[in-house]
Amino acid sequence: MVKAIDFLESFNSITVIIRLILAAVLGGCIGLEREKYKRPAGFRTHILVCIGAAMTSLISQYIAFKIGISADAARIPAQVISGLGFLGVGTILTKGRDHIVGLTTAAGIWAVGTIGIACGFGFYVGACACTIIVLIATSLLYKLENDKKERRKTVEIYIEIDDPRKVNDFIKRLENIFEAKNFMVVSSRSGKTDNIGIEAIFPINSVSEDENILDRLSELEDVIYAIESVPKKLS
Repeated sequence: MVKAIDFLESFNSITVIIRLILAAVLGGCIGLEREKYKRPAGFRTHILVCIGAAMTSLISQYIAFKIGISADAARIPAQVISGLGFLGVGTILTKGRDHIVGLTTAAGIWAVGTIGIACGFGFYVGACACTIIVLIATSLLYKLENDKKERRKTVEIYIEIDDPRKVNDFIKRLENIFEAKNFMVVSSRSGKTDNIGIEAIFPINSVSEDENILDRLSELEDVIYAIESVPKKLS
């Protein structure tokens, strides 16, 4: 057992192949989970990122152990960590106000890069443990988080009032009564110069509550009308 561990931690042609295969397997496991939820970066992307990161670690060791050039073995892998930040940015999208998607995938790509580096240096336990934790965070915790979001959705509503001087007081009423947030004062959609529009995001728990909010808003003093501004989305 001890000899096997010593062999796996040594640097030779066989361990190079083992580390690259392990990087592909671990990166693929996380990639499959991302593919399941149809994220921008999927199976192949995560495998390539993990193998590429592992290869940078192997190159650093090859330079030090085989070529004999004295250099910092962590210098090349360190650049990979920085570079993966730019790759992750490409998976982040903004959908309307207060709704950004892709952050988890971007963070996952960065984490896969560190797993690949660990594989390349022969840190097998750390690489496997990190993969398991990442899968728990992206899969099991996602379900818990998604259940919470499903119970509390939001709707963006446009409200038009007949007196611009009452905007501040009206916004405070919306905060206190409806727990609204992300207010934006806009021009009147009706074209009447004496009116002013307010867009805000309201929390809802069901379609019926969505309709109820519109009715309640329309009944408020100073309100000309209230309509849903954009389709409902998760908060």
